[in-house]
Amino acid sequence: MSLHIPRIPGIDFAAVGKQLGYLEIEHSDNENDAAVIPSPIAVLSGGDGPTVLLIAGTHGDEYEGQILLQELIRTLNPAEVTGRLIILPALNIAAVREGRRVSNVDRVNLNRALPGRADGGPALQIASIVAGELIPMADFVIDIHSGGIASEYVPSAFVYQGPTPELWPEKMAAVAAFNAPYSVVVKPMLKTGSISGAADRAGVPMISTELGGRGAVSLPILNRARTGLRSLLGHWGVLKDAGRSIAEAPIQWMELTAQSPVHSTMAGILEPVVELGQKVTAGDLVARVHSVEELERPPKDFFAPMDGVVAIVRHPALVNVGTTVVNIAVDHGTSYLKGNHEPS
Repeated sequence: MSLHIPRIPGIDFAAVGKQLGYLEIEHSDNENDAAVIPSPIAVLSGGDGPTVLLIAGTHGDEYEGQILLQELIRTLNPAEVTGRLIILPALNIAAVREGRRVSNVDRVNLNRALPGRADGGPALQIASIVAGELIPMADFVIDIHSGGIASEYVPSAFVYQGPTPELWPEKMAAVAAFNAPYSVVVKPMLKTGSISGAADRAGVPMISTELGGRGAVSLPILNRARTGLRSLLGHWGVLKDAGRSIAEAPIQWMELTAQSPVHSTMAGILEPVVELGQKVTAGDLVARVHSVEELERPPKDFFAPMDGVVAIVRHPALVNVGTTVVNIAVDHGTSYLKGNHEPS
């Protein structure tokens, strides 16, 4: 018995062993006449067991996940796998090639594009394959993100609350197995068209990550995530002898809400006044923006909207009106039990 997906030629998802191939994404423009954009895929199967879908490169300027999944493909032997790993290390390959959040090929944010459209542009085609073919095949999903060029996050697992009493405990257990220093939770179905939302709709347990950022790779964060990923795969029962990530300290739980972002109301040069992970009180100074051209104009100060923890800091110093300069997350300490299973 075999299992093939038309837009992923040469891959038999029912076969045991290691297979390498591409999602064939059709695109034609001034530079590409009836061309195919090849988004790489690897399938490692050791036989019966769960299926885990692993994704990186959803945004092209987020690098830790791309490194981690490339390593898995190169180093794992299918004999070490109980079940099947479906690995997409550079999902939006056009954006990965450019080192940008979205590609100039279509300028579509892939993580807002699901369920996609088979006859759409490149990102919509990829979204259609992920939402329509790969997520339904999976028992578990992880999508590895970081802050990219524009921002830096506390190194964290990132999970949507709920959406059901059955899925939420599985997500919490996955967060514990991955064992990042922080876990960021957001409301159910936070972003329309996200991979997390598609997994929730399909009833498939999923976590994401935010591993630093600044358009660079942090070695300590990468090493912690490397250990955590293998621990997570062991927890999900797909990797033999994976070991367990040893907690250096309890996971700090925080929640991003509609009140979390602090937006600049002035164009100029950003001076962050707080550090990632710093606790703040409502009204504390968190950033100031300096004018570039109005030499006598004093800087404008921005303040924490609530008590909490600095979860995200803007990286490029130039900002405009409306730019988010920091995000303040609600601090839940070392426990977070609320499932919030009501649809948003």
